[in-house]
Amino acid sequence: MIAVIRGVGRRAVAVARYQGQLVQLTGEVLRSVAGGKFRWRLFLDQIASIGFRSQFVVMITGGFTGAVFAAQSFFKFNEIGLASATGPVVAVAMCRELGPVLTGFMIAGRVGAAMAAEIASMRVTEQVDALRSLGVAPVDYLVVPRIFATVVSMPVLVAESILVGILAADILVVRIFDVPAVWFRTQMMEAVTRGDVLTGLIKAAVFGYLIVMISCHHGLRTGTGAAGVGTATTRAVVDSCIAILIVNFFLTLILNEWLPAFSIQF
Repeated sequence: MIAVIRGVGRRAVAVARYQGQLVQLTGEVLRSVAGGKFRWRLFLDQIASIGFRSQFVVMITGGFTGAVFAAQSFFKFNEIGLASATGPVVAVAMCRELGPVLTGFMIAGRVGAAMAAEIASMRVTEQVDALRSLGVAPVDYLVVPRIFATVVSMPVLVAESILVGILAADILVVRIFDVPAVWFRTQMMEAVTRGDVLTGLIKAAVFGYLIVMISCHHGLRTGTGAAGVGTATTRAVVDSCIAILIVNFFLTLILNEWLPAFSIQF
């Protein structure tokens, strides 16, 4: 029993220390931004790497997620004569939950892993120390451009995922399952509000920030050797996905209270 309590205590202390390190890194980022040090070239390079090159993966994820969710919803709704309700359910789910969360998972796996591996490799090969010796703060050079690039790119990627998912659901339900297009599209437009879309975009920006902070943190604090790089990469992806799930719950509760004023139909 004592051993169990000690194990739980050690785990709690480790989690608290980890959160403190993330807060410390956030403070360094804010000081860097307040100091006016912004590297536009690196920012644009990261936009191309994070945003442009992730579009195909994100659209594939959104398209098949929307199609599968539409199929499952249609099968159940059709049993009770509510096949036309498939459109609203799919659209709202894609905007509020499926689009932001699944896109966040894909970006964590593609971009977060790459960030952690690159920075960890630089740390192992002492390139981070070389930056400090040249008078360049690693946070200014490695973290800040990635944060801004990801926070800018994520809402665009999530919007693409949502749009492709809804289009895939439309094609499946209307053209294959023979639901009248007027029913499907009219009810969908009546159900989806600006608050739904804004919820997805806000979540996208927050998830992007979490992915970069966690990935860069693991990269900067990696151990030695190739094993340290692999561990940092794995932990970056796992921790990012867990953080997305936890923060998504609280964001859902908060935004549901704060955004009723934006519940205006398109």
